[in-house]
Amino acid sequence: MIRFILVCVFLIIFLIVSIPIMLMERVIKKFNKYAADISSLRIVQWAFKVILFITGTKLTIIGEDRIPKDQAVLYIPNHQSYFDIVITYSRCPGLTGYISKDFMRKVPLLSNWMKHLYCLFLDRSDMKAGMKMILTGIEQIQNGISICIFPEGTRNPHPEEGLLPFKEGSLKMAEKTGCPIIPIAITNSHEIWEKHMPFMRKCHVIVEYGEPIYLKDLDKEQRKFSGAYTKQKIEEMLKQHQSMMSTS
Repeated sequence: MIRFILVCVFLIIFLIVSIPIMLMERVIKKFNKYAADISSLRIVQWAFKVILFITGTKLTIIGEDRIPKDQAVLYIPNHQSYFDIVITYSRCPGLTGYISKDFMRKVPLLSNWMKHLYCLFLDRSDMKAGMKMILTGIEQIQNGISICIFPEGTRNPHPEEGLLPFKEGSLKMAEKTGCPIIPIAITNSHEIWEKHMPFMRKCHVIVEYGEPIYLKDLDKEQRKFSGAYTKQKIEEMLKQHQSMMSTS
């Protein structure tokens, strides 16, 4: 329980202390947009790394060098924990906006940081708003900002039973921009918190970045069901993780 309390206290303090920082970043942004963006990214990444330290999470990172450094990408991870966001965002080499549920827009201060860092909010009940969000994401990728979306649509409460179906529309941004898709396989992140709420416990999490997928290089059938194809690549990595977890 102490880890949970420490994480909450740290998060509250960070959000409060970061108010003047955010205001300062907005001023800097008027003169040097890229410098302000990168500064904001590194500040939040530092905060997320502190949170992971508090929880005692041990990370094994595989294939991080597979991420292209000279262009925006579409990250496609499996999703079993809120900590998937903390873990993956803390590793992003460049500007990256996450697709979040619309209710996050109402969280004070946190939503301000999310908007500042190019996160987009998805209202699944409003198809028109959803299309607008996709168009904004396409524009961001074209401007060099990567996007991360969890194609399962929600956290998987039973990851041991396999992945939830991928929503094919999740890959629309890659289809329209031609950017590479980076499949990400995350194993054991639900052991940090979700499996035994409200307690946070030390655990070992494996994060593997797969080879970039370029839709133009796939055959017609694979392109038609690119979500299923990407899901298969993640499942292959997750299967390999099982032997690693048994020996860790």
